[in-house]
Amino acid sequence: MTRILLVDDEPNMLSALQRALRQSKALSGAQIETFSNPFDALNRICVCDFDLVVSDFMMPEMSGGDFLQALKEVAPATVRIMLSASTDFKTAMAAINDAHVFRFIPKPWQQSELEQNIVQALAERQRLLAEAGKEPSSAELEARRLEEDEPGLLQVKRTDDGSIIL
Repeated sequence: MTRILLVDDEPNMLSALQRALRQSKALSGAQIETFSNPFDALNRICVCDFDLVVSDFMMPEMSGGDFLQALKEVAPATVRIMLSASTDFKTAMAAINDAHVFRFIPKPWQQSELEQNIVQALAERQRLLAEAGKEPSSAELEARRLEEDEPGLLQVKRTDDGSIIL
């Protein structure tokens, strides 16, 4: 099962990003967690393996570049994407070079571009895992088996605001 972590200090931006990912058919069934504090996100990453992290660049506690740099140290196979309203070329280059950011996406994003970049990032994650020779966990294998036997079984239906529909 795909696990995505979103980090942005602005709650409205986090909600919009989460909603955009939940509306994507290509990301159906993905588990998405959100954090407004990068330190809390780093603590979560230390106990849970994520396929992809999407982070804002400008945050008051820690810059997105510093956050993704720290993430690279604790979870090197997690693919990193940075969002920013800044169009400063130096900002983008620093993020790409220092934190090995997979993509730099400007705010406001285009839904199709965001979805395409995330799909490519998840393919990169699979490539990194295969290259490292890491086998999927037993939980991941069981989730795949269940999904093959009963398509849609692991999908969670949500409202537009991200609430779960029972």
